[in-house]
Amino acid sequence: MIGPIEKDHRRFRQIVHGTIRRDLKRYVSKGELLGRSAGGTISIPVPQIDLPHFTFGSGDGGGVGRGEGGEGEGEDGGQGEAGEGEGHHILEVEVGLDELARILGEELELPDIRPRGESDIVSEHTRWSGIRRVGPESLRHFKRTYREALKRQIASGQWDPANPVVVPVREDRRYRSSQVKRRPESRAVIIHMMDVSGSMGTEQKEIVRIEAFWIDTWLRHQYKSIETVYIVHDAVAREVSQHDFYHLRESGGTKISSAYQLCLDTIRTRFGSGEWNIYPFHFSDGDNWSSKDTAACVELLRTSVLPQCNLFCYGQVRSAYGSGQFKRDLDQALPAEERLVTSAIADRDGILGSIRDFLGRGR
Repeated sequence: MIGPIEKDHRRFRQIVHGTIRRDLKRYVSKGELLGRSAGGTISIPVPQIDLPHFTFGSGDGGGVGRGEGGEGEGEDGGQGEAGEGEGHHILEVEVGLDELARILGEELELPDIRPRGESDIVSEHTRWSGIRRVGPESLRHFKRTYREALKRQIASGQWDPANPVVVPVREDRRYRSSQVKRRPESRAVIIHMMDVSGSMGTEQKEIVRIEAFWIDTWLRHQYKSIETVYIVHDAVAREVSQHDFYHLRESGGTKISSAYQLCLDTIRTRFGSGEWNIYPFHFSDGDNWSSKDTAACVELLRTSVLPQCNLFCYGQVRSAYGSGQFKRDLDQALPAEERLVTSAIADRDGILGSIRDFLGRGR
């Protein structure tokens, strides 16, 4: 049975989830949740929830419609010096990233991903599911021990139904033991690539970081074993840490093929396509230094990168300095490629739609 406290807690969680779902677009577009994640949970401000509470008093202080004052009147019109009373506070609720991913999936109607690669990973069960004849007394299995004793007494004719006493001997004792099993577990790698050239402004880079956070949240909900690689590029690409990816500020020209080549080298050297589900995400404003380099990008994708990936996603962020030509070139050069998804992101309000474009296929 569920007690009153558990019912209240469940109802409170439902209210919290409803609030998050209703304001999901605001949380996403403003990037309020970045930097609030710690230890698998995230702190979410929910000022809309008013927690009920008791106020003790004599009840003689009047109420609505009582007293000599006219409607809307007060002693000083709401003005005066700072007081000592309690103010209004924003409630922050900790929500697991797994719960947050479920809310995102329900809101965007994202299908569960069908993994491609599997790899045997040795994992030790925390449950004591095995039985042995030897072991420490602290792990003795009471029921199994007395069952063995009962079987022995019945088989030997020592069992007396009129005096049903079961006396285990040393040979009857059974002990719990842990078992190590090999089980197949799908593994995935996310490769985030971002253009940090001069045409990508601070706002464009912030949009990329917000979307990357939510993509990570969903994919980590789908896979138990996942790794993430971060690549930034201008005219030259290089791998960076997560912190640098989220905080780097650079400038310079743009050569997108450098990022695609580094992505391919990373896949070949560290992530075999037979064992890994591979998800590269590239974000740019669509400016590339030449049509020759764009042709090189298309060739890399067609012949080398796409055959090894579950999905390759290109997100193009609108910029005052970017031409937006690269998305048009990809759509024209690879129109029937199922593993390639491109999305135009006009502003922060377009992040949720872009995530739906990328993850709505369940690949």
